[in-house]
Parts: sequence; C-alpha cells; structure tokens
Amino acid sequence: MKGEVNDGRTSGQLENLLTLKSRPAPKFVKPKAMSLSLPVKGGLGGVRGDLRQGLLAWYDRHRRDLPWRADHDPYRVWLSEIMLQQTRVAAVIEHYHEFLRRFPTVRKLAAAHEASVLAAWSGLGYYRRARMMHAAAKVIVREHGGVFPATAEGLLALPGVGRYTAAAIASISFGEPVAVVDGNVERVLQRVSGKRLAGEKLWTVANDFLDKKRPGDFNQAMMELGAVVCTPRAPRCLMCPVIKMCSSRGELAAISKITAQTKRAIHYALHLRDKEILLVQRARNASLMAGMWELPELENRSCNSDPLFTLRHSITVTDYTVRVWGGRATSDLGGSWISLRRLRQVALTGLARKILRKAMVL
Repeated sequence: MKGEVNDGRTSGQLENLLTLKSRPAPKFVKPKAMSLSLPVKGGLGGVRGDLRQGLLAWYDRHRRDLPWRADHDPYRVWLSEIMLQQTRVAAVIEHYHEFLRRFPTVRKLAAAHEASVLAAWSGLGYYRRARMMHAAAKVIVREHGGVFPATAEGLLALPGVGRYTAAAIASISFGEPVAVVDGNVERVLQRVSGKRLAGEKLWTVANDFLDKKRPGDFNQAMMELGAVVCTPRAPRCLMCPVIKMCSSRGELAAISKITAQTKRAIHYALHLRDKEILLVQRARNASLMAGMWELPELENRSCNSDPLFTLRHSITVTDYTVRVWGGRATSDLGGSWISLRRLRQVALTGLARKILRKAMVL
C-alpha cells in the first residue's frame, strides 16, 4: 500500500486500467535472479538475509490492523488492492466495509447491476476501477466457477488486473513466491540500494529480496515500511528496522519538480422539491465518470447574491473552488428529479456526494 502521504498507487501503477474490449492475456514472467553490487557493506547476499529478517520481525510486531488483513481471502485482498490505487487508507476502510456489505462474495458482485456497483464505489474516484472489477467478477464466475486463479499468471488474465495486483493476490492469498512493486516498494528499494532503479530491473531486484517462505507477509511488510516509515518526504529513518542496510538513510536527490496545482472555480445548482433533487447524468461514453450522476453545472455567476455555500475539491493537479447555488430550477438545466430516498443507491460522482453531505441532504 502507498504511504500515508498517499496510500494508493501512483498513476503509473493504476494497472493501465483496461477497457472492456477483449484482449489476449499477457504472459506473466517472473524476474530472474540478478546480482547487484549495492554500496552496502557485506554485499547483496548479506543485505538480503538481514533485510528479510529485520523487516519481517518489525512487521510482525508493528503492522497496522487493517480489515483486509483479517484473512487471506482472495476476493477481499483483490478488493482492497483495487481500492487502494490512488486512494488513502483512511478513505478506503469505510468504503471497503460498505462494499462488502453490499457484495460479500465475488458471485454477488458478478450478479449485480453496474449502477449498483458504481453507487457503492461513489466517493473513491477513478470509476473505471469499479467497472473493471465488475467485469473481472463475471469472468471469475463464468470461466472459473467462482474460484480465483491461484497464480499470478492466471490472475493477470482477468480484466483490469495488472502485474502488481496479480502478484499481490497470488503472494498474499496463495503463497506464490512472486514480488510486488508499487510506489512504496520502489522507494524502499531505491533508498536501500542508493540507486534509481526502474523498469524490469526494479522488479528483478524486488524478487531478489523476496522472502520465499513468507512472500505475502514480506510483500506487505515492504509496502508497510514505505507507507509509515520510509515515506516520500521526511522519512523516519531512526524508526526504520533496516537502517543498517540502507545506503541513503534519507531521501534520494530529487530528479523532478512537483507539478504546480491549477486553481479553478466551478458552480453547481442545488434544487430540491417535494423530497426530490434535480440531478443530471453524464453521457455513457464520457471519458470521465461515464454514466455517473451529478448536480447541474452552471455558467460563471457574477450576480450580487451569495451562494448557499462554498467548498474545496481537488482532482489530480487541479484545486477547485466549488460554489453551490439555490433558487428555482429552469428548464435549460435538463436532468431528472430523483427521490431523496433513492440517493444512496444512485451512482453519484464524488463531488456530488460531497456537496450533498455538506447540504445535509445525504
């Protein structure tokens, strides 16, 4: 899992979230063992053994009590890994419990309507993840009798499952000795080695360090270390269980500048009548949040009146100032009147959900 700064995955690890078009299953290739000369006393061999022992001992004592770690059920591991992509752990926990309440098994998920799945996902963003999970659940039920493939190679053939997710499920749920690489693991390995590892070399080194007897625990320990100790900025080196094996003992020199946030103001209408609310649905073929429901967007307001309220909302590199306006609905807004009782079953965008909670409608 990602660090507390961002417990989800980087955009590069969003598994290239695939469209629902049929595609040949890519072949999962385990990295071959690779020998590196790391700038650490004792060489790679000594580093590997010491790091495994120290890291697993630390993980056994200090790992966070997260709900998806209660067992090794592949459905729950899969759900948590997909949810954690680009999403903080704190935000995922609430949605994780609610999603399991609605869809406790992969068969229940496969049988659900897409709108119900999107409604349960609302607030997590990146809705293609939910669509791909729904598609994968159908494949698991239809082609595998409701049983998850037990290998990374088999898992990789499922819609929306990339190399990282396949390795995570295979190692944690089935004990397959295959390493994972996410942003946390990448950062830990780069700092331990003192090298800017990337691409296939990074996967090879991760597999080299992997504890083959406890692959699932080791993978989770590496991600945990990056999440709570070896953080992107201001790493807690004095708390690190592998500090003696670390070459950098701190941040590596920066190679790129942080992208500046863009600021933008947007306006939405909040219209209520007879226990109904006016919502509009995004086009089914929209590039973002297709088919999701939101409040009607307004042109820039320059009148002397004040909005009902204002809130902040951020998406990737854009910070939005959101102003919500009342008044009477006009015919040019379009949309549909939705019963307030149905709102929790409607696939709302994250921003719409935030506005309705602020307005105490949801």
